[in-house]
Amino acid sequence: MTINQIVRNTVDRLKAEGKVWTPDTYAEIFCSEAKKAGFAVEDCTGIERFVTLLDKKTAEEIKQYRVRTTAELIRFLISKMSRLNPSEASVLVELLSSLAKKMAQCMDVLHNHEASALAKKTIAILETQGGSTQIDLLKQAWTNFLSLYDDSFLMKLAQFGTVDTTNLRKTIEGLNFEADSKGGTDYPKIVRLLVSSLVPSIAPTMDDGTIQLSQKLRDNPAYVASDECEKELKLAIAMRVSLDKQSVEDMVRSLDTLLEKLSAQLIELIERSENSTTEIREVKRDLEALESNKPTDFKTAHKRLYAIASTLEEKVEVLSKDLKVHNEKVTQMGKKIASLESELAQANQASREDFLTKLFNKRAIEEYLSIKEAEFVRHERNFCVAMLDLDHFKAVNDTYGHDAGDAVLLAFSKILKEEARTSDIIGRYGGEEFLAILGDTDLAGAKVFCEKVRAHVEAAHFMYQGERINVSVSVGIGQRSDYPSLKGTVNGADERLYDAKRKGRNRVEPA
Repeated sequence: MTINQIVRNTVDRLKAEGKVWTPDTYAEIFCSEAKKAGFAVEDCTGIERFVTLLDKKTAEEIKQYRVRTTAELIRFLISKMSRLNPSEASVLVELLSSLAKKMAQCMDVLHNHEASALAKKTIAILETQGGSTQIDLLKQAWTNFLSLYDDSFLMKLAQFGTVDTTNLRKTIEGLNFEADSKGGTDYPKIVRLLVSSLVPSIAPTMDDGTIQLSQKLRDNPAYVASDECEKELKLAIAMRVSLDKQSVEDMVRSLDTLLEKLSAQLIELIERSENSTTEIREVKRDLEALESNKPTDFKTAHKRLYAIASTLEEKVEVLSKDLKVHNEKVTQMGKKIASLESELAQANQASREDFLTKLFNKRAIEEYLSIKEAEFVRHERNFCVAMLDLDHFKAVNDTYGHDAGDAVLLAFSKILKEEARTSDIIGRYGGEEFLAILGDTDLAGAKVFCEKVRAHVEAAHFMYQGERINVSVSVGIGQRSDYPSLKGTVNGADERLYDAKRKGRNRVEPA
């Protein structure tokens, strides 16, 4: 059994058991599947390889507190450092180590430019020397990315060849497009898959040559069978790989710059210490070595920073006397953190995102409706409003529990995102009711979109703890040009929704 098969088994088991996709849950099930397959994975060996590096007293404490996972070990060591009154330097190292680990985990599974953009944003904020609250928020953003990320779309290529999720170029070059049993080939379907696969997984944009090839394939799908297309595809794949590599190199350089700045700050702090003994000088030399011999990947950077943090743990008692000098600065920082936390609470309260589905909330939807109404009044740009409501949703909560209801809402929101155009605005209007604003769309176009959503929901497999939940959706549509006001349009869509309910549900009105 290969590591890819173990990963697929892990994903299948997560779906079957209905668990929340967190890094810890994924690691637990992955290690279980690896052990079952007789596959030795270093990260699944627990904390034994780290405990042997610690002193005997600390190792006994770890055993006494029954620390079992790497995450628990890191929290234990951080707590131990806190009890020893760590200096500002140790706090900075602790935060950097935790964040670098989370970034490394995310980079291991990158398949799209959204993750790349999040990584660049993280590094940009860190370079401004943000506080611990900002860093904690960034860590949560990476955790959310890992929980929601799904690369199962690559399996659509399985009918044409072997899918290797670690080597997209190998997958594309191994595709075999043979005629079907009826003697014909579904070129448009093949072209859609090819064009999707040519989009860089990390780099934010495509090169001009790949864009031209994609348009050529869309205009003439049969071109995919020609020898010229094969040559152009090879060049496009090579360029795609090149763009992704360049993007990763840019991110590594950004991390290099960050490490250089933090190293300089830590060295300066150590030199200011009144008790800069020989042992502290050793830590300084480690930091200077990190700057002169810069790591070339995130994993190496994390390991080296973690090693320095471990050394600082042993020497931190000497630096504790510096706290007397920095008391005033710590007090000021505490006030600043309190102010930032207050601002964060206000920002969260005013958030325009629904906490569960990550779609727009009702407040944001109403803002966009006002914008669309202004465009209609000024420029006569027509639009449609679709009200979507999950059928018998209360029965789902009553039968399976609210956790199952939340899982259904989250899955339905993903379907809406998949079917919506970039210009469409989708939001949760309340409970199990959702609203879609379809700009520059008439009633016929709105019906097409809503029918695709309805059919997708009807065909989808909603699973919770191994049990399938049957779900359907009813939809009502209102076209702005058919009503005297925006309020009338929304009310009209709501009335059509209730018509759909009265006529048996799982339908779109007006039909």
